[in-house]
Amino acid sequence: MGIKIKIPTSLADITLGQYKQYEKIIETNKDDDISERFVNLKMLEIFCNITYQQATALKLIDYDYIVNQLHDVLKQQPQLVMRFTMGDSEFGFIPDLEEMTFGEYIDLDTYINDAKNIEKAMAVLYRPITYKQGEKYVIDKYKGDLFHDAMLNMPMDAVVSSIVFFYNLGIELSNVMMTSLEQGDLTPQQLKDLEKSGGGISLYTPFATEILQNSRILPSKE
Repeated sequence: MGIKIKIPTSLADITLGQYKQYEKIIETNKDDDISERFVNLKMLEIFCNITYQQATALKLIDYDYIVNQLHDVLKQQPQLVMRFTMGDSEFGFIPDLEEMTFGEYIDLDTYINDAKNIEKAMAVLYRPITYKQGEKYVIDKYKGDLFHDAMLNMPMDAVVSSIVFFYNLGIELSNVMMTSLEQGDLTPQQLKDLEKSGGGISLYTPFATEILQNSRILPSKE
């Protein structure tokens, strides 16, 4: 008897926890030249919620179709996700970055480029909505590690889009800073402030670039 497989059609169908499982498989097998088939089978197991044995039992034509579909999904570059539902709660992206507290900034800056702990950064950026009216909403106060584990169930389109958002924000801020420096618009005190805060912005680049370039997919062998 055949099995029914639900194939993700977008990053919204994949959770952060599943993605981290997949990334761990890739990391473990990155030095193995013949690991691509194993990684692809594990990808089916993780993202399609089937067993490894069921994945190996698929017809070749079905296997190839699903693998290609999943690779396409992992390459998606979604627009910034402002809200998503997780369980019985709706979470919203932090609506005003200028209102971010120092503690929130420290946690965000520490974990936004840490693939192993990225859920901790997501718990800063996305929090339960406590009030909404139309497109506007208010989110709960930041409560440290309260939602760290819960964020493993958040959709990957929100994770990827928020990381890319900060990557682009870092580029934009860098361009503004360079223009200001060239025009001599910055005061000595502002230059000191930039020296203190500039390092944090640069940390967004490597992890975001990695997602933009290949979404952690094994390179094809030609």
